[in-house]
Amino acid sequence: MPVVTALTYYPVKGCAGVPVDQARLTPAGLAHDRSFMVVSEEGVFRTQRHDPRLTLIRPGVTHDGTRLTLHTDGFEPLTIDVDASGPARPVELFGVAYRGIDQGDTVADWLSSMLGAPSRLVRVPPDHERVTDGRTPGTSGYADSSAVHILSRATLDLLNEKLGERGADPLPMNRFRPNIVVDGWPEPHTEDRAHHLTLGSAELGYTKLAVRCAVTTVDQETAARSGPEPLRTLAGYRRAAQGGVVFGAKFAVLRPGKVSVGDEVVVGEWGESER
Repeated sequence: MPVVTALTYYPVKGCAGVPVDQARLTPAGLAHDRSFMVVSEEGVFRTQRHDPRLTLIRPGVTHDGTRLTLHTDGFEPLTIDVDASGPARPVELFGVAYRGIDQGDTVADWLSSMLGAPSRLVRVPPDHERVTDGRTPGTSGYADSSAVHILSRATLDLLNEKLGERGADPLPMNRFRPNIVVDGWPEPHTEDRAHHLTLGSAELGYTKLAVRCAVTTVDQETAARSGPEPLRTLAGYRRAAQGGVVFGAKFAVLRPGKVSVGDEVVVGEWGESER
């Protein structure tokens, strides 16, 4: 029986995730997922592609989202009262214009010192109203695209088998930063074909395959880049028709609800893989 074996949300885009045993699944994904984003002074988002030290920042957000704490080694923890209603400024994510509520100079100074580059922190405004694309339209905060990223244990096991054949070390699940990990699907990449899912009291609709980038080469514990893997190995068997390599799948939230580790994952509709 396929079940949820891990749930992780990422309060600040690009920073460390927060593992939980249960979570509220909102229209924009797991509660508080990618609600905040680190940007340059010009408003362009910072990413592990260029700022791998983001992964060393461990965020924590209160259940009601009113307070955010940032931790990292060598710096005093910083807690701020979240501004959720102030004036919004222009920000940019993958060349697309959005808006963000700036969280002030104190957290900006902390981030700038830690990352070694002038930085600001913004929060998704109440009127964000982002529409994501793919087979099932939806919304999300500052995620790359759709609200929920799902990866199965069988999919990672196959990759690690192929890495071993090349003499490379196996990779942990956190290298791919999924929101939901599913175990119990016997075939790798089953998430590619699961077009409608029920888990807990929530329902998800498939949107697209997850195109992988250089973030997968960043060790999420140390921020060190590991070289060409896993992208080199993935390129040998997971090239997508539209370009790039794909690993895992993205989903939109059809019905919000609660999801917990141990919940059965029920597929209500199967389809062909886009790959």
